[in-house]
Amino acid sequence: MAANKPRLVYFEHWADPVAERILGAREDLELVRLEYAAALHENLAEISRANGYQVQSRTELREPWFGDPALLARCPNLLALSSTGAGYDYIDVAACTAAGVLVCSQGGTNLEAVAEHALGLMLALSKRIGVADKALRRGGKVDRFALRGNDIKGKTLGIIGLGAIGTRLAELCHGLFGMRILACDPYLSEARIAARHGVKTALADLLRQADFVSVHCPRTEETLNMLGAAEFALMRPTAFFINTARGGIHDESALADTLRQRRIAGAGIDVFLNEPPPSDHKLLQFDTVIATPHTAGVTEEALHEMATEAARQWIGLFAGEVPPRLVNPEAWPAYSQRFERLIGFAPAALT
Repeated sequence: MAANKPRLVYFEHWADPVAERILGAREDLELVRLEYAAALHENLAEISRANGYQVQSRTELREPWFGDPALLARCPNLLALSSTGAGYDYIDVAACTAAGVLVCSQGGTNLEAVAEHALGLMLALSKRIGVADKALRRGGKVDRFALRGNDIKGKTLGIIGLGAIGTRLAELCHGLFGMRILACDPYLSEARIAARHGVKTALADLLRQADFVSVHCPRTEETLNMLGAAEFALMRPTAFFINTARGGIHDESALADTLRQRRIAGAGIDVFLNEPPPSDHKLLQFDTVIATPHTAGVTEEALHEMATEAARQWIGLFAGEVPPRLVNPEAWPAYSQRFERLIGFAPAALT
């Protein structure tokens, strides 16, 4: 049976144009760029014929182009969806699995950028850089001794989710500052966490002991609103909370109440439930909060790596290979049958 040329669609642009150069040079696949401004029926006609869909990040993505059941119903030829970055919470994985559609991510491709950003927030908060900057900009006399901070050497870092990014942060903090690393990750054994410089710790104990709590888990049904009023109440009054993972993992109102009552020292927030957040967002009203607009993974190097690896993953997938960052391997049996029917040959066996 002759192989059919697979069709890959994306909206507007990739994280870096390197992906378009790599994929555009391929003669064994068709790359199609879509625009949000185009008529709905035009985009539907294009995407309904696609075998692959590279999904933009949540912040840029627009309705009705999320990876949900409604879109899957309109796209009977889709074999796989791929997220732009490590997160894939805007793709309905269960619906994709039921439809025999693979979900892939770019997990690990931006680990250096996000880990460095988290460390930067830790340093800025501990050294009170944000508070001092705001004090200077307001004018008037500034008492520099009232702005004294703390060193992070030898302090305790609690990491929630010791995946690629959490592991890199642990490596940096352990190696550079001799920090004690506590890790809460139900999917890793004590031995595996120890190999990553950490001590396996229950969430409540981590919150009680850590000087810094940094979130590096995906947003799922399991982790949505995982950190609320009860959890923040366990933290030390001198501790800092940092989230560079996903909005919604922490309860924003509960965190604001905690900060207002000065029950923790401050927070570094790169992610919000609704992005971008409005300028009057409750968490942006505190001097003790350093906020960034979901830019932890947005560096030149990270965007290039994310786009390059996404392109390579698509090339391998359409060649019948198992994607290296496959989210739902349970979809493989149904996917394999659909792949053979649509592309014309059987993909590799899942091992």
